[in-house]
Amino acid sequence: MLYIFLATGFEETEALGTLDILRRIGLSAQTVSITGDRCVMGAHQVPVIADILIEDVKIEESECLILPGGLPGSQYLLECASLRDLLLQQFGAGKRVAAICAGPMVLGAHGILQGKQATCYPGFEDRMIGATPVNAKVVVDGNVITGKGPGAVFDFGFAIAEQFAGKEAVAALKKAMIWN
Repeated sequence: MLYIFLATGFEETEALGTLDILRRIGLSAQTVSITGDRCVMGAHQVPVIADILIEDVKIEESECLILPGGLPGSQYLLECASLRDLLLQQFGAGKRVAAICAGPMVLGAHGILQGKQATCYPGFEDRMIGATPVNAKVVVDGNVITGKGPGAVFDFGFAIAEQFAGKEAVAALKKAMIWN
């Protein structure tokens, strides 16, 4: 299972665009509310009904934890102790984590970017603690995937999908989506 975490003020394009790509390619992905309510309001006032609440995450079944950006959503993700615990368990087990836009600051704050190359929304580079910032739409460094921002959401989603479905499946999806 791939989990996408939602906090009030999340970036809708980054969360839902990524979710769409993952589900189109046939991966099991769920949205997760950290708010205590399944209805989560995005940064641009788009309400989204999350699939589950954070207490329902089954970390033993998790293949990837995904953090969209957006403000104040990313700050709320950073402050969520339950999410911190899940991220540290996931990363400690050698499993994948991914974050886009302001989301990589959450990974940095929890020591996950130490010694990694990563990208983020311009101006957040100093909040990617321990990372070597790279000016790219997407960076994959071991089990950590980072994306620059809303304009990179397709590249970000495809990079995550490739880790689980392979290059050929992603190439076929890009063709079907008229990406090329």
